[in-house]
Amino acid sequence: MIGVAGGSSSGKTTISERLVALTGEDHLSRIELDSYYLDRTGETREERSTANYDHPDAFDWPLLNDHMAALANGASVEVPIYDYVEHNRSGATRTVRANKIVVVDGILVMWDQALRERFDLKIFVDTAPDIRFIRRLRRDVAERGRTVESVIEQYLNTVRPAHERFIEPSKRYADVIIPEGGLNRPAIDVLLARVRELTA
Repeated sequence: MIGVAGGSSSGKTTISERLVALTGEDHLSRIELDSYYLDRTGETREERSTANYDHPDAFDWPLLNDHMAALANGASVEVPIYDYVEHNRSGATRTVRANKIVVVDGILVMWDQALRERFDLKIFVDTAPDIRFIRRLRRDVAERGRTVESVIEQYLNTVRPAHERFIEPSKRYADVIIPEGGLNRPAIDVLLARVRELTA
């Protein structure tokens, strides 16, 4: 089990998807921490839109840990599908089956101790704040229906403070630190070699 942590838009997804593409879905399954945002069906859309999604309290850690335990025991799990436009779970799920390797990526995958202790390899993707902000701005406007103003406000009010308080300190738990995320080809090659050893 491999955990890939790092700041918002640091390149975690790029690394995880690269591992899946090069290793193959027959050997590696991937889970995104974002899938485990709490169900906020009882809240109004305005309440959901102003919640702090970068705080550890925004995640359903018991469900994620239950799913990781099930995968470790060879069982498949039904992972929630999150709707970024509605700021809530969509109600649908996707099946993730047990595999030789399970990769979990997300901003806080090394924050929860129970989850952290499940990983055989812990990776932190370390990318400069300005690069992460530019990537996040482009992504949220293009893919998540946000305005430039709302992205900036969220970044200043919750994203940056949470990074400094929770995400950056979790780097001390990492076994491997990868600067510049998916753009660091030599680091990805080394990581891929290790993953291939595990699947041999």
